[in-house]
Amino acid sequence: MKLKVGLLGAGSWGTTVASLTSKNAETIIWARNNATVEEINKYHTNEKYLPKATLHKELRASNSIKETVENADVIVMGIPSQNFRHVLTEAKPFIRPWVPIVSLAKGLEISTKMRMTEIVEEELPGHPAGVLTGPNLAKEIHFGKAAAAVIAMVDKSIAKKLQSVFNSGLFRVYTNSDVIGCELGGALKNIMAIAAGMSDGANAGENTRSALITRGLSELTRLGTAMGGKQRTFAGLTGMGDLIVTCSSSKSRNHHVGFELGKGKPLENIISEMSEVAEGVKTAKIIMELAKEHQIDMPISNEVYKVLYKGNTVFDAFKGLLTHEVGSEKEPG
Repeated sequence: MKLKVGLLGAGSWGTTVASLTSKNAETIIWARNNATVEEINKYHTNEKYLPKATLHKELRASNSIKETVENADVIVMGIPSQNFRHVLTEAKPFIRPWVPIVSLAKGLEISTKMRMTEIVEEELPGHPAGVLTGPNLAKEIHFGKAAAAVIAMVDKSIAKKLQSVFNSGLFRVYTNSDVIGCELGGALKNIMAIAAGMSDGANAGENTRSALITRGLSELTRLGTAMGGKQRTFAGLTGMGDLIVTCSSSKSRNHHVGFELGKGKPLENIISEMSEVAEGVKTAKIIMELAKEHQIDMPISNEVYKVLYKGNTVFDAFKGLLTHEVGSEKEPG
């Protein structure tokens, strides 16, 4: 029996995933905007978020959360982290018992510092919670370029079942039971992407970007393992893999924010001109709180935070990193 998918959120990644799952399962995608719903149903497009892309003809859209989730066998949350809980609680009365809930978000909730699967467990206890994550640029995947992702669930049998829902042609989906590590990798790498973008925007060079990526991986691994993730996870698709693509691509929202900062553009102007959320901007605040709680040294994250929220310039950040004490490569710092 084929599973039915209810996907909440019609941004670029949510729409891409919905188009992929509609090849394998009956899929309904929810959007607040009536015009978006009509466009998807009538023209099989979502031009605002996926220009020139044609969606799978079987994908159906709705502006009713109830209609989207009430018959679904799996709920996919394509909602940014700061709105995740609100939309989930709206959907809660209509979700059948024990239905798995899979997050696409790569961030942490500011008010609680919680991961999205923790929010699911708090709001809908008894529902298996997981995350679909990895080095996934929505536009490339939608246009048929090869990519790999991870479906992370504690229950391996559920992950295996859901693997067949998301796996599609050149989009290969692996399973992992380290939900904490996979989720944190996706959230923490966004700060490093802003740092790499700042470097590129300031024309600091490819050597600098390489150093930021590798030392950034060290930072996110230290904090991620301190919070319960497995070290090997951060060397895989959801850690190193996601970090490389997000730090290197102009298609990355977080890299874009950093790039514009590197050119001297004010953060407020950058954000106001973007149609989608760059999760790393808000996550940077939470990361510094978590680093302090777990007593983890995160010099790159700290410099990004100071540029975003303390009025420092990109050149202040580079100066701060250059004056940071240099130790062994295998040790913190």
